[in-house]
Amino acid sequence: MTERGLSLLVTLRSEAQPHVSRVVPARRGTAVRVRAGQVFRVTDPYGGQVGDLFAFVDDGARRLTSYLSSAHTRGHTSRLFPAVGEDFVTAARTPVLGLLDDTSPGRHDMLIPACDPERYRLLGAREHRSCVANVHEALAELDLVVDAVPQPVNLFMNIPVGADGALSWLPAPSRRGDSVTFVSHLDTVVVLSACPQDLVGINAGAPTDLVLDVLDRP
Repeated sequence: MTERGLSLLVTLRSEAQPHVSRVVPARRGTAVRVRAGQVFRVTDPYGGQVGDLFAFVDDGARRLTSYLSSAHTRGHTSRLFPAVGEDFVTAARTPVLGLLDDTSPGRHDMLIPACDPERYRLLGAREHRSCVANVHEALAELDLVVDAVPQPVNLFMNIPVGADGALSWLPAPSRRGDSVTFVSHLDTVVVLSACPQDLVGINAGAPTDLVLDVLDRP
């Protein structure tokens, strides 16, 4: 980890007060602007809740076209999910976020796409909240748009890969108050969706709130 990262961790562990704090209601999403060098934290206050995290490069345009790429991050780190001290990158392989701290059991996913209305239709639900809808709605609050919702970073989501390549959909193992902390390397728009999935057992019970805090001023 860089000297900057270590310094930020010292600040965070001394209980720095957030200057932006959002409760993300169960099944809903929020978007915040995070400037280069700022630190933000995602907390699961009740435990067992998946959070779909997206980071779009904020270049001043209304239409966001560059974003954190889970696929390129896997190639960049040679891991299914970065370790503390490693970076998430864009499709141009530019570092966009750094992983500073993780107090959870460390089970996260970058294989599964964001849930969408068709996913729920196939599961038998005609009307259902989705992470894809949450992203579009949250960005619209900032008068921003995307052509398509990218692959998320699925925080606290437990999708182990078996020896035969099969995926298991297990309940999120995050405990009450667990959190993951990031530093933004670029000006970004960060979107967090408290995943509304209640037809597959990835959330440990009914969906619950998440909290998004921006901790460090630029």
